Amino acid sequence: MDGQKLIVAGKRKTAIAKASIMAGNGKIKINNIPYENLNNFQKLLIKEPVEIATRTLGNFNFDISVSVAGGGNESQIEAARLAIAKALVGFTKSAELKKAMIEYDRNMLVADVRRKEPYKPGDSKARSKRQKSYR
Repeated sequence: MDGQKLIVAGKRKTAIAKASIMAGNGKIKINNIPYENLNNFQKLLIKEPVEIATRTLGNFNFDISVSVAGGGNESQIEAARLAIAKALVGFTKSAELKKAMIEYDRNMLVADVRRKEPYKPGDSKARSKRQKSYR
């Protein structure tokens, strides 16, 4: 696997993350910032696919660089998490790792396609209309 590089994309709402993975020594950067500099909850979300890969494969010797654009802060983290998990499965080609990730959380490998529902004409909200009172 020397010199090989794989680029995988992950989406969440309008955030798009592109992760490039190659053999290395375990560095993970998101927009050229080490993931250790994120806040605790975001750090845990990014670390989940890495932990599963470490437990399944035994060692984690990959360098992952993620570039994320669009969306909000949380959507960007979730898109990066999806891209990292897809990159790990695609780079290692391990069916055991794929099975372990899907058992843990299916959204780690399958994008969440839900979107915000559009507003309806003549109303200020997407769903139920305001009630009308005659008295």
